[in-house]
Amino acid sequence: MEDQQFLEDLKSQKHAAYSRLLDEFQAKVYNTCLSFVPNREDAEDIAQEVFVEVYNSVHRFKGNSRLSTWIYRISVNKSLEFIRRKNTKKRFGFMQSITGNAVPMDKSSYFTEFDHPGVQLENKERNEALFKAINSLPEAQRVVFTLHKIDGMSYKEVSDITEKSVSSVESLLFRAKKNLQKILGHYYKNEM
Repeated sequence: MEDQQFLEDLKSQKHAAYSRLLDEFQAKVYNTCLSFVPNREDAEDIAQEVFVEVYNSVHRFKGNSRLSTWIYRISVNKSLEFIRRKNTKKRFGFMQSITGNAVPMDKSSYFTEFDHPGVQLENKERNEALFKAINSLPEAQRVVFTLHKIDGMSYKEVSDITEKSVSSVESLLFRAKKNLQKILGHYYKNEM
């Protein structure tokens, strides 16, 4: 019943409930965002957007899933929205350069820093190669792979968050691994 009371307090927008929400989920949401967008500042911004969204829409939460599942779903969706916006800006910049109306673009690598607790790799170049490969996967594979392999969630948790069956999650994960082996196999052969 304590969780039901907590939910009611959130829906009533009580400050104490929102503080508890931040205490319980802030690090988890940030790490999930960081898994999709491996740049600290961007992940922090996205995590902040997640909590604003939770605060503004908790009254619509029906309780069909666990609160944590709902929050993770928002985290994934906000992260993917960010990636889509960033890709749209890149395409826009490319089109401007073709038409001669080029605007200065940031030439630095998007993966400027990486410090995710779920991945302990020793060198930045490998981090970049890994996350570029993950980001090249089809969206459904990328989401499942990131939640399961990077964030360490079970098949059932990934299934709940993505609203896909466990067998679909397993299939997507299998295809993601195969695609990553193809992409990264070439990278590691060249590195030796």
